[in-house]
Amino acid sequence: MSSLRLDPTSKIYPEPYTTASGIDHFDQLPDSLLLLIFNRIGDVKALGRCCVVSRRFYSLVPQVETVVVRVDCVISDDDASSAGGSSDKSRGSFSNLCRLVLGGIVKPLQALGQFLGPKRSSSASSSLAVGGGGSREDDDPDQGGVTHHSPTQVLKNFNEIRFLRIELPSGELGIDDGVLLKWRAAFGSTLDNCVILGASSVIYPGPNKHILSLDNNGDGYCGDDNGIGNAKANAATGGSGDDNGSIPESFYTNGGLKLRVVWTISSLIAASARHYLLQPIIAEHMTLNSLVLTDTDGQGVLCMNRDQLEELRAKPLSASSASKRTLVPALNMRLWYASHLELPDGTVLKGATLVGIRPSEQPAMKKEVSDGSWVSAGFEEPYGMAAKMLVKRRTYCLEMNSF
Repeated sequence: MSSLRLDPTSKIYPEPYTTASGIDHFDQLPDSLLLLIFNRIGDVKALGRCCVVSRRFYSLVPQVETVVVRVDCVISDDDASSAGGSSDKSRGSFSNLCRLVLGGIVKPLQALGQFLGPKRSSSASSSLAVGGGGSREDDDPDQGGVTHHSPTQVLKNFNEIRFLRIELPSGELGIDDGVLLKWRAAFGSTLDNCVILGASSVIYPGPNKHILSLDNNGDGYCGDDNGIGNAKANAATGGSGDDNGSIPESFYTNGGLKLRVVWTISSLIAASARHYLLQPIIAEHMTLNSLVLTDTDGQGVLCMNRDQLEELRAKPLSASSASKRTLVPALNMRLWYASHLELPDGTVLKGATLVGIRPSEQPAMKKEVSDGSWVSAGFEEPYGMAAKMLVKRRTYCLEMNSF
């Protein structure tokens, strides 16, 4: 059997092919094709590396229309309780504790505090940071030789962004192991709508079913009532019978309803905090058609379309006086519940709850979409199917004051 021998004198990396006149054919590619490639890349760090390849790339990258910013870390602002020490020491010790860098995870409640806490005067966007390969002379020694910049700083040189996606390293909400909690919110200058899906435990399909449960007597959870307003659970027509979504009396007495209220308030606070952080980006990028702020856990998604972005520019948001977030208006809510919900793929949700939220006062132009469509279309599968199944059950109406 004959064998092939490599010629040791052959070149592994051949010289770039050029014509007789010395022209590199790569340089003949049109700018439109390179921009198409850059838009497919999307990731802001990769685009930053492309900038240093050549002067041509450096001039084209700012024209990219689709950009994805993956936030490496959430750097906390100093707590008021730690103000006694020097600012540098406080910053260093707290960032060592709460920094998220390439997979390091802080406690979700700490992350929520980082969004809602007071900001340092030195930077208006210091809560979020994107790692970069900047000059080490400017590196903070507490950051392990990595320069961090806010998304606003990272995006300042992009002039034509139309589709922007920002991914946080984790969700903000502190929930017990095994509890399912997802939300999706749409904002203009204030909240347009929000959908929340939760379950006290999840049983996944498979030969060895993985059971995630809330070891707290099912729905039993006691929390603070502050801010829930005058919540009223009045059963609405739209179903009858215990198997059609009727809530048992124990749901009100063992803390089940209160737990759902806590889920709702926590999700709204997280969404309004994210919305508040986006102000400088929206103001500086007038070409935006779509903006999505999500997290790698898939816990929450804030989205804004072109009309909503224009609304925010024309009508500035109302900020909450208590924290750095957008004021949540008075709300009307619809709640659907199932003590046991089995999905077509075999996943079982215990204590499944769906909440659809809209402002009490909303312009007529925003009311043309039926409740069922925007609520049931809020999540990807298999949770989209869970939402579609829940909206067919009995509906409960609640109200919540502005906070």
